[in-house]
Amino acid sequence: MDRRNFLKHTSRAAMAMPFVKLPEFSGSAGMGIVVHSYGHRWNSRVESKKYPAFGDAMELMEHCHEIGAGGVQVMVRNWGQDFAKKVRDRREKLGLYIEGSIGLPKTKSDTGNFEREVTAAREAGATVIRTVCLSGRRYENFLTLEDFQAFKKNSIASLQLAEPVMRRHKMTLALENHKDWKAVELAEILKDLDSEWMGATLDFGNNIALMDDPMEVVHALAPYLVTTHVKDMGVEEYPDGFLLSEVPLGEGFLDLKKMVEICREHRADVKFNLEMITRDPLRIPCLTEDYWSTFPDARAKELASTLRMVRQNHYEASLPEVSHLSPEQRLAAEEKNVVQSLQFSKKDLGLE
Repeated sequence: MDRRNFLKHTSRAAMAMPFVKLPEFSGSAGMGIVVHSYGHRWNSRVESKKYPAFGDAMELMEHCHEIGAGGVQVMVRNWGQDFAKKVRDRREKLGLYIEGSIGLPKTKSDTGNFEREVTAAREAGATVIRTVCLSGRRYENFLTLEDFQAFKKNSIASLQLAEPVMRRHKMTLALENHKDWKAVELAEILKDLDSEWMGATLDFGNNIALMDDPMEVVHALAPYLVTTHVKDMGVEEYPDGFLLSEVPLGEGFLDLKKMVEICREHRADVKFNLEMITRDPLRIPCLTEDYWSTFPDARAKELASTLRMVRQNHYEASLPEVSHLSPEQRLAAEEKNVVQSLQFSKKDLGLE
């Protein structure tokens, strides 16, 4: 089945497919915050009275509650059961939801630690755990198609190791499109795994870096939807391709209202989590030969469509950069971006 027919098929069949397992949560429907939205502040070593570091999930939750968020998605790493219980108690008092974020087991010997993290997340009140197969970016990490194919094989093996653990604890693992999988590839992986305990973390903007149309990504992954990373994107050209940057919600070119609507049509109880990463724009070198080494079925139409999208949606001002700012200024910019995006989510997306 080719790409176009696959997208049409998944869109038509979505409502007929059984949902990925996701227990109901009766708390806030407001937008949550992904820990990466506070990449500068999380475990920061900057001495700042106005923007003190978040050293753990408890401090992140307190702040997110103060600014009006509905929940958090946070890394679960080295959590003991006592700490997990403290997180649960405080989360319940604040009226927040929580989603975990953990790494996949690479070998059988890793499954013990993976299960401990799943257990800790469950104790804290999470029913969903987000994960990724690749921490980097496909076009930067792999120089050959063979390298990427080996990565794919190992990733599927890791997911197969994780699935029995998730099933045993009745938790849902949500695999993100993390600049590694094209939307069709991720949908095929999840279809082949065929588990009610495994689905997708749908990131609204990542796959632009892989020449995927952002709205087609939503349609392709909606049948497997478990949770989300909501972001808006700014783009502009540069000699080797284009620049891609998260910008505050409402300032980019994504049709966020439509994306949210599609997600709700497929899963009424889905959580919307803000991932507003405050950083310099990413360089997407799609006009270089090396970029295409792991895309055996690449089509000129995809490149042309993406470059046309970039030109039609050129960011009005220069894309924001933070590398020239002082540490305190970066913290301030980060907080401004998060708060501004939260306000947009309440006013324009109805996430309250």
